[in-house]
Amino acid sequence: MAIIVQKFGGTSLANAQKIRSAAKRVIKTVENGYGVVVVASARGKQTDRLIADALELNPNPPKREMDQLISTGEQQSVSLFAMALDAMGYDAISFTGGQIRMITDGAFTRAQIKSIDAKRIHSQLESGKIVIVAGFQGIDEQENITTLGRGGSDTTAVALAAALEAEQCEIYTDVDGIYTTDPRIFEDAVKMDQICYDEMLEMASLGASVMHIRAVGFGKRYNVKIHVRNSANENVGTIITSEESEMEGVVVTGATVQKDMAKIGLVGVDNVPGNAAKVFAHLAKAKVVVNDIIQTEISDEKANLSFMIGISDLDAAKQAVDEIRGEVNCEGVFIRDDIAEVSVVGVGMRTHYGVAEKMFGALAQARVNIDSITTSEIRISCAVDEDQATDALKAVCLAFDLDKPAQERTKG
Repeated sequence: MAIIVQKFGGTSLANAQKIRSAAKRVIKTVENGYGVVVVASARGKQTDRLIADALELNPNPPKREMDQLISTGEQQSVSLFAMALDAMGYDAISFTGGQIRMITDGAFTRAQIKSIDAKRIHSQLESGKIVIVAGFQGIDEQENITTLGRGGSDTTAVALAAALEAEQCEIYTDVDGIYTTDPRIFEDAVKMDQICYDEMLEMASLGASVMHIRAVGFGKRYNVKIHVRNSANENVGTIITSEESEMEGVVVTGATVQKDMAKIGLVGVDNVPGNAAKVFAHLAKAKVVVNDIIQTEISDEKANLSFMIGISDLDAAKQAVDEIRGEVNCEGVFIRDDIAEVSVVGVGMRTHYGVAEKMFGALAQARVNIDSITTSEIRISCAVDEDQATDALKAVCLAFDLDKPAQERTKG
């Protein structure tokens, strides 16, 4: 029997009417001959309410107990989903992450999946049941409940699809798919029919919020076809899949903007082996997530080192830099907390020239000054003033025809 994994987010399960609507979609898939495994998130704002309850009692609750608590949101969803299917005349059974032996490491609130035992799910599917699994959670090897952190239900769904060798993993959300850029900022953004894993990984890492980067990473590693769809309609969404040769015909697939960023620069660091390692080891110890890094040699003896971070990590990063600056003989530190990053992404950059020229020209025409530039094989990112970020995004979208379907875009 071919299997499809269908994941429903919290907004798709917010009330009884929406749960019934999701259940009808599952039933339609079953009637088309598929075995269906549903992954459900906590309903609506349930997780936020549970966190608020915890913080009211303890401003610094133990992480193990937080996982015990917030995992109950998904457990409510799967039970209610199974009840809805039963009322419609279909056999269904719900499981927690622990009951399907989704084994994780012991990093509470941000656990990583180590293994999944698919036997129990297969046996239930073979008996004719619809299987509903709580997203976002697993257990460690000591049987403690763990949660997977941000995007955890998407990650659960794709990991299950990989373990079950499912035909595809459908991610149901409140948008029609993945767009060339954020349609809330650039209203002429176009929904993409497909995007390859590498492009989606870059866009997710650069602020695109429809799919979490961990889920896409699972998809790429195990070649899981991911279909992002709107739970409110029957429209075809966006397929995330392996790169195909025709994808290189489109130079730029999408554009992103990340606001709420900060930049820290260490000026005049001793230009000796190991100093960069010391700086970033110290930042890692402070649990600061670092984005783009630029190091420039300014003399035989000195170098400048700068990096981008989320604004929420700024205080921790400043403290870490203050602690290490003497050890690397840093002459000065500058900080910008009014910066954003605009990026373009596309596998076509590997085989086409002129992308940088077009992007920089578009920003210049929009009178947007570039603070710094970083690149990968399929990405160009420019740091700009935060108050110019929206204009910058619109400018590059128009320059690369991101208001048009892929087949109509200019090449190069």
